[in-house]
Amino acid sequence: MTIDRKPLTLAVLGTGLIGAPVARNLSKHGFRVNAWNRTAAKAQALIPEGIQAFPNPADAVQGADIVLTLLKDGPSVLQAMQAAAPALSKGTLWLQLSTVGIEDTAMLATFAAEHDLVFYDAPVQGTRQPAEQGQLIILASGPAAARADVQPVFDAIGKRTLWVSEQVGASSRLKLALNSWVFALTHGIAESIAIAKGLGVDPALVVDVVKDGPLDSGYFRLKAAAILADDYSTSFSIANAVKDARLVVDAALQAGVRVDAAQAGLSRFERALEAGHGDKDMAASYLA
Repeated sequence: MTIDRKPLTLAVLGTGLIGAPVARNLSKHGFRVNAWNRTAAKAQALIPEGIQAFPNPADAVQGADIVLTLLKDGPSVLQAMQAAAPALSKGTLWLQLSTVGIEDTAMLATFAAEHDLVFYDAPVQGTRQPAEQGQLIILASGPAAARADVQPVFDAIGKRTLWVSEQVGASSRLKLALNSWVFALTHGIAESIAIAKGLGVDPALVVDVVKDGPLDSGYFRLKAAAILADDYSTSFSIANAVKDARLVVDAALQAGVRVDAAQAGLSRFERALEAGHGDKDMAASYLA
C-alpha cells in the first residue's frame, strides 16, 4: 500500500535576488511555498509559478513546517520574524540563510529560543546565477536532531551542504572569511583591468594572459567580462557588498586580526556607493 505524504509547506521571507530563485527551486522540487517580501510586487511575481504570495509575514508562515529568511541584514530578519511571531508554531524549523554577521546571528538565535523555534544558522555561498541554477553552497550549523528534515530543503536549492557545527554562529563566522576572499578577488580583477587601461594597454589582454592558466577561474572570467562590456547587471550589489564588507572588517577587528586588504576593499566599495553605483553589481568596484 502506498501512503501519499502531504508536501511540506515552506515560508520564504524575502524574495529578492537570492530569495526569489530559492522560492522557485523549492516549488520545482515539490514543496508548497508561501512567499512574502517587503516590496509586495516581488513576491506576487512568483504567483504564476505556483507560489502563494502573502501581504505580511504572519500570513506567510501560518501553517508552515519550515521558515526560510533571505533578507538584507539582521534587523530586517528580526523585524520580519517579530511580525511573523503570532503565527509561528513551537518547534517550527527556521533556516536563516541571510548574511547577517556574528552579533546579529546571536540576536536571532536568542529570538528563536524565546519562541521555541529550531534555529539553523545557514548562510549561503553564491550570488544570483548560482541561486537560479540551484547551485548554492549552504554553510549550515545547528542541532543534529533535525538535520534529516532540513537536508531536502538544502538539496533543492544548493549543490552542496557543508555542515559546519552544531554550534549556531559557526557558519556565519565561516561566511565572513569566505566573503573576504570573494571581495579580494573582485577588487583584484577590477584594479588589474584599470591599471592596464591606465597604462595604455588593451585591458582584454589581461584576460588573454590569465585564461587557462593557474590564476584562471570562472569567477575571474565572469567579472572581467562584465567590466570589459561595461555591463553591471546585478548579481550581488555594491550596496550589499558594503554591508558585508563592514561585517568582515568589524568581526576581524573584534577578533584582533589585522585586515589591511579587507579594510581597503571596504573603502573602495564605499567610494563606488558614494558615486551612485549602489544598485550595480559589485564588479562596479572598477568604477571606483
